[in-house]
Amino acid sequence: MSTPTPEPADRTPETPAVPTDPAVPTDPASPASPESPTHPAGDATIPVGVLDFVGIEHGESAHDALEGAIGVAQAVEAAGLRRYWVSEHHNMHSLACSAPEILVAAVAARTTSIRVGAAGIMLPNHAPFKVAETFRTLLGLYPGRVDLGLGRAPGTDPLTAHVLRRGLQVDVGSDFPGQVAELLAFLGDGFPEGHPYRKLVAAPVVDEVPPVFVLGSSPYGPQFAAINGLRTVFAHHMSPELAIGALRDYRRDFRPGPDGAEPWSAMSVLAFASDDADAVLEFEAGWSLTMQNLARGIREPLRPEDVREYAASSAFRSRRLVEEPDQRMVTGPADDVVARLRGLQERAEVDELVLVTPSIDRARRIASLEAVAAAWPR
Repeated sequence: MSTPTPEPADRTPETPAVPTDPAVPTDPASPASPESPTHPAGDATIPVGVLDFVGIEHGESAHDALEGAIGVAQAVEAAGLRRYWVSEHHNMHSLACSAPEILVAAVAARTTSIRVGAAGIMLPNHAPFKVAETFRTLLGLYPGRVDLGLGRAPGTDPLTAHVLRRGLQVDVGSDFPGQVAELLAFLGDGFPEGHPYRKLVAAPVVDEVPPVFVLGSSPYGPQFAAINGLRTVFAHHMSPELAIGALRDYRRDFRPGPDGAEPWSAMSVLAFASDDADAVLEFEAGWSLTMQNLARGIREPLRPEDVREYAASSAFRSRRLVEEPDQRMVTGPADDVVARLRGLQERAEVDELVLVTPSIDRARRIASLEAVAAAWPR
């Protein structure tokens, strides 16, 4: 299937009157974010973030998993990494990230300085006005620390997406630009004269706009971000074969937005650092088994014994020989992992990297993230 061509987010409405389908604002404002794309001198944080799927380990309760996620965020902050983000996924027994905005609030409440965000809010599942209200509330509670990532995929299966959207038929390809435009207008200086939404206020009103990141695992996301002057994050962990080219094209094609922003990009990468060869193999096997289970419609937490058994199997060894050349995972001792990550960062011309470390063992995940932070050049 071909990738749809992105459209600018500032399309002109066909009529100033209130239409059946809400009009897209003309030239919505996009005021500068408090966080500059180039970080100021004296920022001691490492330009690396973490994307957490908030996995529920086998035998855990949801409470255990959510408390565990907060513990990961606290460890990431202590290690000096810059961001902690949570994803949005639905209809999964193995994940506890169906309400990322609530998780952002919980994590921000129990950390002090790390940037916290959703990566992302799957915008077709939500009303832009409500997203604006939610993130303004978060900024009111935790000023200067909240990031907003936007995705155009549902983050779930078609039936769940149907329920989330109250049965409405959503053409993601054509509706996403308009949704982004509305959201930017509600977050910024509002709508132009004559627009029916101009009188609305996304409350509470705050003096800050969250940094907005357009997510993507195909060229559409970076292309959309480039022509609209927005930041972008590409999911190398999903489409490693497309990541480098899409991100280099983004920087080449970037058009300054209304706030005159410079291009800013990041790339999320599957990474696990450990000197324990068995732990590395189990991490790789766990991800491979997770992908196989999802393809089969299995959404339960992995059992540790199943992962260990699969890691020792000839089927996994054969699969690993096939998968390893695509460089989907960056694993091994911390120094090797950091060297490879920095190589990817240079090739993709990205400002930051975002580590994705799904594991059946949270202690191993934390140790891996701490090892990467310790090995990262200061």
